[in-house]
Amino acid sequence: MGKVLTQAQQGEYRRSGIHFPVDVVSQDEAAGLLARFERVEAAHGGRLPARINQKPYLLYPWMHDLIRHPRILDAVEDVLGPDLLCWGAQFFAKNARDPSYVTWHQDGTYWSLSTPDVVTAWVALTPSTPENGCMQVVPGTHRERVEHVDTFAESNLLSRGQEIRIEVRQEEVVPVILRPGQMSLHHVLIFHGSEPNKADHRRVGFAIRYIPTHVRQLGATRESATLVRGVDHYHYFDPEQAPEGDMHPAAVMRHEDVVNRQLRILYAGAARPGKLGAGIAPEADAGPMHE
Repeated sequence: MGKVLTQAQQGEYRRSGIHFPVDVVSQDEAAGLLARFERVEAAHGGRLPARINQKPYLLYPWMHDLIRHPRILDAVEDVLGPDLLCWGAQFFAKNARDPSYVTWHQDGTYWSLSTPDVVTAWVALTPSTPENGCMQVVPGTHRERVEHVDTFAESNLLSRGQEIRIEVRQEEVVPVILRPGQMSLHHVLIFHGSEPNKADHRRVGFAIRYIPTHVRQLGATRESATLVRGVDHYHYFDPEQAPEGDMHPAAVMRHEDVVNRQLRILYAGAARPGKLGAGIAPEADAGPMHE
């Protein structure tokens, strides 16, 4: 028996690459987190800038607290073990009637990590339903990596607009339906995507990427990560520092360097920079992004 997942649920995760729902916080607490997020959006003109949305927990203390939430970490530990790093996080927000979408893809395609031992905890701050464009997955597709193509489509929420070259059968698709305060756990290689929001309300989730400390970066760029549980015996990543306050000047400077390093890896081999890559020169020796 795990801390959150039963043995049966852990086995199902290994077989399917997905587990949901997991209760994390109450709906009232989720509403409070949503209000905080929307205040951050308002401070930036109504939408979180793409670069700030890369590892935003390095800029806002309450987000730094969220990636360390014991309930989230207990569930992730059941899958990855006790020594955990937060490698990244970002918000996925679709406004009412938002045409934005996410093509079918595998997360780890361009991350250049040594193994696929990566779990995304997708925490819902609003209802996440088929009507408002919830995440959809194809269970069992996490066992192998498939070829992707970059589209750079403007309405695609992915930075390179990447999508798999394989056609997905609709009868195999499972919608990941969550209430506010619940989360899903999905494997880095499971096929997943989402449709536009056809509802009159927002869909907002916080996707947190966790890795065990034995995972390393394969590219030439040395990355950073935040130790959130256990002990890091390997030190493959530079340790990240918690922000001193909301958008504290020192934190902003550190964040700029961290994001630039990560984007050099993300855009390695790309035909052109994506939505986050203005001014970023991909490292020639970083090679293709694979695990």
